[in-house]
Amino acid sequence: MIPVRLTSARPWTMLQGATRGFLLQQARPRPLSMGRGDHAKHREPSGKKPLSEKKLKKHFVDHRRVLVRGGSGGSGMSCFHSEPRKEFGGPDGGDGGSGGHVILKVDQQVKSLSSVLSQYQGYSGEDGGRKNCSGRGGAVLYIRVPVGTLVKEGSEIVADLSCPGDEYIAALGGAGGKGNRFFLANDNRAPVTCTPGEPGQERVLHLELKTVAHAGMVGFPNAGKSSLLRAISNAKPAVASYPFTTLKPHVGIVHYAGHQQLAVADIPGIVQGAHRDRGLGLRFLRHIERCRFLLFVVDLSLPEPWTQVQHLKCELEKYEEGLSERPHVVIGNKIDLPQARASQAQLQARLGQEVIALSALTGENLEQLLLRLKVLYDAYVEAELGQGRQPLRW
Repeated sequence: MIPVRLTSARPWTMLQGATRGFLLQQARPRPLSMGRGDHAKHREPSGKKPLSEKKLKKHFVDHRRVLVRGGSGGSGMSCFHSEPRKEFGGPDGGDGGSGGHVILKVDQQVKSLSSVLSQYQGYSGEDGGRKNCSGRGGAVLYIRVPVGTLVKEGSEIVADLSCPGDEYIAALGGAGGKGNRFFLANDNRAPVTCTPGEPGQERVLHLELKTVAHAGMVGFPNAGKSSLLRAISNAKPAVASYPFTTLKPHVGIVHYAGHQQLAVADIPGIVQGAHRDRGLGLRFLRHIERCRFLLFVVDLSLPEPWTQVQHLKCELEKYEEGLSERPHVVIGNKIDLPQARASQAQLQARLGQEVIALSALTGENLEQLLLRLKVLYDAYVEAELGQGRQPLRW
């Protein structure tokens, strides 16, 4: 009888039977708790609590000053070939590798400049080696920026990254140095000269984010812009009963037949005298500079709603001349309230143009707005194609 060797007593239990042999039986495995709740009990508390999702959404940055430096080039090598029975091998020092560039690249997944650091240093190239081996060049350092980033150097605009995939070389890498093999000549058969690598380019750039969208919603605080954006798209901006709920721009996508998509931007509310830095000021109006047409959202429950349109157009002209003259639609919101029904006819008579009265809360008359947006979008596409340019696609 061949003896059985038991290596562990845990997975197996040895039972003595009625016969004079031994029976091996597998024991029941010990249950292990793999739940997150049990694991969290034994986890040590971290020193810093993670930010909530609501607080993370408030970290919106649309302006950033960045110092960029390209990578330095590697130095050249000064050495001579050494081999048995070869007295005069000659110089064989290799050149240094070039430094890596620093490139700004548009990424559609990035929505803000909050992830952009204040300074970047490119990767340096490696030094040259023996046997005419050149150093490895430095890798390219990519800085991901959102669509619509404007790059300025001083007061000069050097790049406009308004399309997905656009790239701009922010800083060039330095050239690599030359090894002594480079200086070999008929009158100098044994050069010992080698040059160091050049430093990379250094620049101070100012990045400004201007949201790219087809339509931009403009209105006073609590006019219902965020509620309207939630009603016509899948965007989820914060909605509350107090003014200045929206503290950063939001972009929602409206889907049409034929896989056509229209982007609508919602910016924080504008108050009368915003050009004098009242309320949140006019700094958020840079996000509608690229919008092809505007949506003036008016609260019909307030008295004399036509004055809201006049004040909004005045503030837009204070920011940029001709901004209020772009194709636009006047939207009368909160038609579900009793006092708003009487103001609809007066608003349309005062402005002398069509006013789309709707309710973002109940969804009343939203179809008319969507049809009007499609008409404006088709006119924009036709105008762009007529001038030989590609329209903005989402």
